[in-house]
Amino acid sequence: MGDDTLTAVLPDTWMQGRTAYGGLTAAIALEAARRSQDDLPPLRSAQIAFVGPLAGAVTVETRLLRRGRTAAYIEANVFSEGKLGLKALFVFMTALDSAIDYADTARPDVPDPEDAAPAMANPDPTFFTNNLEYRHALPIEERHTPDFMRWVRLKEREGLDPMVELVAIGDALPPAAMALFDKPGPISSMTWMLNLLSAEPVTRDGWWLSRSTADLVRDGSSSQTMQMWNADLRPVITGMQSVAIFV
Repeated sequence: MGDDTLTAVLPDTWMQGRTAYGGLTAAIALEAARRSQDDLPPLRSAQIAFVGPLAGAVTVETRLLRRGRTAAYIEANVFSEGKLGLKALFVFMTALDSAIDYADTARPDVPDPEDAAPAMANPDPTFFTNNLEYRHALPIEERHTPDFMRWVRLKEREGLDPMVELVAIGDALPPAAMALFDKPGPISSMTWMLNLLSAEPVTRDGWWLSRSTADLVRDGSSSQTMQMWNADLRPVITGMQSVAIFV
C-alpha cells in the first residue's frame, strides 16, 4: 500500500477492437487507487474519461487530491506506450449518520438469472464478452428499443473486491443506441460517471442485473442512463455515459 504506480498487462482476450474493454481498464485504475492509500472508506463515486486506446502493458499513476475526515479524492491515469488512455477520479467516503433515508422503490420485473435465456455469445475468442456470462432480462419484443437489460456475471471473480468487480462489469452491455442501428457500425464510449449505492454490495452466484437506456441519440452522440441491481433487485449503481457513434 502507499504506492502511486501500478503496472499491468491487458490480456488479448479482453479486447474490443483496437482497445481493451473499458470496464477492465477502469477496474485496474480503481485497484491502483485502492492500493495507493491505507484504510480507504468505501467507493462512492467515479468519473471516467476514455481518452484513447489501451492494449498490452499499461501503467497506472495515481495522485491523492485530498483526504479529509470523511472522504478521499484520488486521481488515476492509465497509460499505454506512454500515451494517456484513461483518466479517472474516484471518491471514497465513509457512511454518515443522517435523519434522511429515502430510496426509489421501483424494481424491474425480470426473470431470475437461473431462469433467463443465454445472451450475447460471440465467436471471436479475443472479444471481451467471452470473459462474462450474459442472460436476457427484457421481453423479446423490447429488445429492439434503445434499452438493453441483461443479467451479467464474471466467469472468474474469485478474490475480487466487490467494488472492483462492479466497475469491471458496469460497462459490459453494448451502448443502448446500438438497438437503433440498421447494420453494425463503430461506436466509442467517451465518458462514464457512476455512483455506488451500497458500501458493501453483495449478490447471489455472481449475478448482477445491468441496464442501459439511451435518452437522446443525435449528431453522432448518444447520452444514456445506466443502472445495476444485485440478484435480489436491490440497487447498487446508477450512472450515465456519453457515446460517440460513427454511423
